[in-house]
This record gives sequence, structure tokens and C-alpha cells, in this order.
Amino acid sequence: MPAYADEVQVAVAANFTAPIQAIAKDFEKDTGHKLVAAFGSTGQFYTQIKNGAPFEVFLAADDSTPAKLEQEGDIVTGSRFTYAIGTLALWSAKEGYVDAKGDILKANSWQHLSIANPKTAPYGLAATQVLAKLNLSESTKAKLVEGQNITQAYQFVSTGNAEIGFVALSQIYKDGKLSSGSAWIVPANLHEPIKQDAVILTKGRDNAAAKALVEYIKGPKAAAVIKSFGYEL
Repeated sequence: MPAYADEVQVAVAANFTAPIQAIAKDFEKDTGHKLVAAFGSTGQFYTQIKNGAPFEVFLAADDSTPAKLEQEGDIVTGSRFTYAIGTLALWSAKEGYVDAKGDILKANSWQHLSIANPKTAPYGLAATQVLAKLNLSESTKAKLVEGQNITQAYQFVSTGNAEIGFVALSQIYKDGKLSSGSAWIVPANLHEPIKQDAVILTKGRDNAAAKALVEYIKGPKAAAVIKSFGYEL
């Protein structure tokens, strides 16, 4: 336990909301540092970071945004690493609605398909890649409902505004099982890998809590939590 504790401001991709909340409890208990998280889409965070937002650590939903920040000199050199590999799922809040092979997509018997904004949310981009791969981009275009981020994409489905939606597996899965509804876990070969990278931003350079958090996320305790939400490591 450090003699004095620091606070770390963390920008967290929306798909990682539940895991970081679980990790934060252990991190605070084990290190004495405090984690203050903001949740949103990776693209929006990029803009906020460039505009001077006070974030010290960034847990993105892709690897390209942190790489870009690295090229632009906005991170602590050598701090970038992959903390999780995300899994995409097609989900319905209704039991038995989505089949295990995702054939419901082709059946086109639904009115609305929810996805996150592909311009700012990597899971939304992955969803569009899946539709393209299955030759469904045209037939589904008029039925797409776009959330600002993956949390909103999930909310459209959970509230019934969309019968189905592409969400992060971590939003609907805990300890090896689906928490509600029905889902198709999208095979990884239908989209580019969702490699999620973390960085210490320049503002966190001298913050002991920022360094401690990054080390903690690399550790076995956090790894167990990350895996329990359906991520690969």
C-alpha cells in the first residue's frame, strides 16, 4: 500500500465498461490508487485527447487509434500494448430469437439491426465488415440503426427498439455464459481482429497511478477478469 495514493483519469472504450469496473475494485484495494473512468467511443476519445482532455491512460477498442497517438507524440514512448482481443456477437434480448449460426441475418425477417457508428467505434466497423463478407450490406442498409458507441448499440436492442444488434460479447457474457437473450458469436474470420490497445498518455507521464494501472492490467488478476467477459488475451 503506497503511503499516498494517486488518482488516474482513464478513457475507456465502451465495450470494456464492465471489465474495467471489476478490475478497478481490485486495483483500488490492492494499490490504494483511485481509478476515475469515462466511457465512450474510441474515435470520440481521440478527438477529446487531441483537444487537451485530462486523460492519463487510454484503453481503446482498436490498435490503430493508439498507434496514431503514438506517431503524433501524445503517449509515453513504449507504453502501448494489447490488453484484450474483442469478440463480436449478434444479439437479441429475446430468448431463442438468434440462432447459433446467425442465419437470422439472411432471413431478413426483422425491422431493425443495431450497430455502433463504424466511423468512431471499432466494433461498429467490424459489424460492417461482417455484413460485407456475408453479402448483406445492401439488403440490410435501410434497416440499420446506429448507436454513437457500442453501449448505445446494446441499449437499442435491450429496450426492444431493434430486434437484433451487433454488440461486444463482453456486454452479454459473464463467466462462460450468456447473461440474457440469444446470440451468435461471430467467427473471428468474418472481420479484422479487434485488437484493443492501451497507452499511457503524455498527461499521465509523471503519475504513479497511471503506471500502476497499466502494470495491473498486464497482471494475472486482471487477465482472469478480462477472460471472464469473453475476451481473448
